[in-house]
Amino acid sequence: MKRLLRHTYLTSRFFTIAGILVGLYILAYLFPGLFSIVKMLFYVSLGLLVIDLILLYKQKGLHATRVLPEKLSNGDDNPIEISLSNSYNYLTELLLIDELPFQYQKRDFEIETVLKPQEKKKITYTLRPLERGEYYFGNLNIYVNSPIKLATRRFQFGKDAMVPNYPSFLQLRKYMLLAFSNKLFEYGLKKIRRIGHTMEFEQIKDYVMGDDIRNINWKATAKRNQLMVNQFQDERSQPIYSVIDKGRAMMMPFDGLSLLDYAINSTLVISNVALKKQDKAGMFTFSRKVENRVIAERRPSQMNNILETLYNVKTDFSESDFARLYVDVKRNITHRSLLLLYTNFETLDALHRQLPYLQAIAKNHLLVVIFFENTELHQLTKDKAENTYEIFQKTIAEKFIYEKKLIVNELHKYGIQTILTAPEQLTVNTINKYLEIKARGLL
Repeated sequence: MKRLLRHTYLTSRFFTIAGILVGLYILAYLFPGLFSIVKMLFYVSLGLLVIDLILLYKQKGLHATRVLPEKLSNGDDNPIEISLSNSYNYLTELLLIDELPFQYQKRDFEIETVLKPQEKKKITYTLRPLERGEYYFGNLNIYVNSPIKLATRRFQFGKDAMVPNYPSFLQLRKYMLLAFSNKLFEYGLKKIRRIGHTMEFEQIKDYVMGDDIRNINWKATAKRNQLMVNQFQDERSQPIYSVIDKGRAMMMPFDGLSLLDYAINSTLVISNVALKKQDKAGMFTFSRKVENRVIAERRPSQMNNILETLYNVKTDFSESDFARLYVDVKRNITHRSLLLLYTNFETLDALHRQLPYLQAIAKNHLLVVIFFENTELHQLTKDKAENTYEIFQKTIAEKFIYEKKLIVNELHKYGIQTILTAPEQLTVNTINKYLEIKARGLL
């Protein structure tokens, strides 16, 4: 009985009928002849309620399963599937209330559907997580009505399920083949023309028809008395490091996702592209100190190491110490490497405080400073200003946008490569820059 009461709810239709009966009962004091009619209606209503409960509880009723992915992809739409199986012999109306993880702060997530007798159905909805970490799902509550609709039976399934939310591996899959396909332009990726010889010497071999005559080795030809050519192979196994600033400058949110998480998602993709290009991929983060280090390697397990490290990146968004970054790079990265530095500078003054350290790093490595456009400011400059306050806002926005361009010029002045990008274009623009560097043999 306790279980029945705990899982049974009276519907609005029941309370409407009850209200009518109470009204008739009060009216019967003025018209005593109505007592017999009210009494009859009361027993009819009570009988219908009993029949409704029998219909709801006589059979096993309903079975449901929430199918969760092994892990969620941060910043992407992740499908959540609910499988329903109806054992009732009549058409049932369902109200699904899924208890979403607390990160969504949503307690009224509802889905309404109808199941035919003995029907099986799958319902899919999507979740877009914006924070890495563990996501705990509560109960899957399903409220079922019989055709009479005086009472509702509640079913509960899938209690206490946890899914970790990892950096965007869905984005990784999306871009994995783009760097090697002939349709890169469809996704905003440029086709980069190879300039010069980005090749390493491999061997001297006999000349055959079709070999580039510019590669003829005249000394070897004179010794062997036949044409000999130098054979080259593409440069491979170059160290590519993603360096993520996880300090205060990276806490700004765009479309719900922090700049730090945009950088983390991009790091996952560019590391995979570098490995597919036969380079060594590695990463580390810094703020007050350097952490989360993965040495640049080409091991089969490298992508999994990077993924797990990115998942565990935590920050208190403190002030970043670029001096410590320089010391760590000088001490631990002894071979010339490509360093993709994800950070953010809003003003020239902010850049000038860190510029000496960036210059020192760029002396021994190919440094690419990646920072972000403020897309909200761009939108503000496009809006029409209609009063003095809006003119003031628009002028300030244009000043900050112009200052970002000055930062790019200042970095170029000291031979430091840059990417100034909107957050949503970060991954595409980073891949472009990497392909350009490879094609031009800058590393």
